[in-house]
Amino acid sequence: MCGIVAAVGKVDARLCRAMLARLAHRGPDDSGEVQRGDVWLGHQRLSIVDVPGGHQPLAGPADTSFVVVNGEIYNHRRLREELGVERFSTGSDSEAALQVLLVDGPVGLTRLRGMFALAYLDEAGSFLVARDALGVKPLYWVRRDDCVLFASELRAFDETDRPLAESFPPGCCWSLQGGLVRFADAVPARVRPAKRASAEGRWDESLLKAVRETVVTAVEDRMMSDVGIGVFLSGGLDSSIVTAVAAEHARRHGHRRPLPTFAVGTPDSPDLLAARVVADHLGTDHHEVVMSPQEAVDALPRAIRAIEHFDVHLVRSAVPNVLLAEYASRHVRVVLTGEGADELFAGYPDCHQKRYAAPEALQSRLVETVEGLHWENLQRCDRTTMAFGLEARVPFMDRDVINLALSIPPEYKMIRSGVKEKQVLREAFAGWLPTQILERGKLQFGHGTGAKDVLTAVQASASPQDAEEEAAFYRLWRAEFPGIDPLRTLGRAPLG
Repeated sequence: MCGIVAAVGKVDARLCRAMLARLAHRGPDDSGEVQRGDVWLGHQRLSIVDVPGGHQPLAGPADTSFVVVNGEIYNHRRLREELGVERFSTGSDSEAALQVLLVDGPVGLTRLRGMFALAYLDEAGSFLVARDALGVKPLYWVRRDDCVLFASELRAFDETDRPLAESFPPGCCWSLQGGLVRFADAVPARVRPAKRASAEGRWDESLLKAVRETVVTAVEDRMMSDVGIGVFLSGGLDSSIVTAVAAEHARRHGHRRPLPTFAVGTPDSPDLLAARVVADHLGTDHHEVVMSPQEAVDALPRAIRAIEHFDVHLVRSAVPNVLLAEYASRHVRVVLTGEGADELFAGYPDCHQKRYAAPEALQSRLVETVEGLHWENLQRCDRTTMAFGLEARVPFMDRDVINLALSIPPEYKMIRSGVKEKQVLREAFAGWLPTQILERGKLQFGHGTGAKDVLTAVQASASPQDAEEEAAFYRLWRAEFPGIDPLRTLGRAPLG
């Protein structure tokens, strides 16, 4: 995990170094750069896998090829076996990306399982940039007449370049020779259409077993770390499932200490109370951040600055996330989260409105939401954690979990008599969690933590021109990020 900066064309190394310095919070452990001709690569490192040997840029044979990677390659051990362990000189998971590109070229990107944004220079001097299919890891670019600049966050760019900043599209790679090419989709074409339910309209144990095993594998894959790893535990179904699987994995692999878990909320908020139940049941090393109303208010500008966004729902949920990440970063370097399950299993209340009553309509809504997560929740998840040098991993955004979840007939995700939202997921993990948690209804993060009520009360007492929350948030965002076009970078314009 890190921050990356890359440039190709008429390179100004001083500008690139200044850009990289603005990303130091993403990788406080180490910094590296390399320039070859008209290509510059820079890396701020958060050391997680192969702490002593994973310095970047990673170099290929005879220092003629280089890569910088922001993210994690979860199948790096398997790729080592497939490519030949003799090719590798480090234990870094990022080296798997380098070796795949050396062997297969850009086609090799399809072999990488994980979250990543990377820049690569090969021995022939060809330059390539790529971003994972979901856009879990951020990447922005500026296309000037004399060069093209890339960075992990908007704040990296100079004010003169910010009006040209754009979000680099997920699942795409770019080179001078080939331009922008899509190499992977967030949602594969084969699972986009709605699969119809059987005549009896009821799932069987084989589906529950498949869901359980696929989620368990996704969580276990994300437990790889040479440093401390924990879980953000809200007490909701999704994060509780992740915690249960991670705690079991830690026990089986002989971790000397219980799994650390972290919860946040106002005193006696629903999330704090539920998280305690889960932590007690699983025997985790549980930590709470009890948030006062004043702390929530004071964190507003920090949240907007961290997530580089002004959307009301993102900012509200980012406030407790910022406080939680700041605290957790003092204890661990990696956290797992339950992000993405609601989008896959129709957990949000608006999924069950009348306009989504037809299975095809619900499926389209879910697919569209998953494809747009890089604009919203995944951006909040990455930024609130990386603001403090903390890596967040999202098991429900695993490729196999997405493919399986979206192949489930939408009828199985609809609320009806005896069936709650995410009922398949609840039944798949029956016995893993207390009944009161398995049956707990959906509360959005800002509601469960108590942050929404606090912030809404503050806005209601504000001056008339600030009564519209998003208008107030936008002003704070604009002051922090002058020149940035929200349509090109956030996928939306401010309200009004």
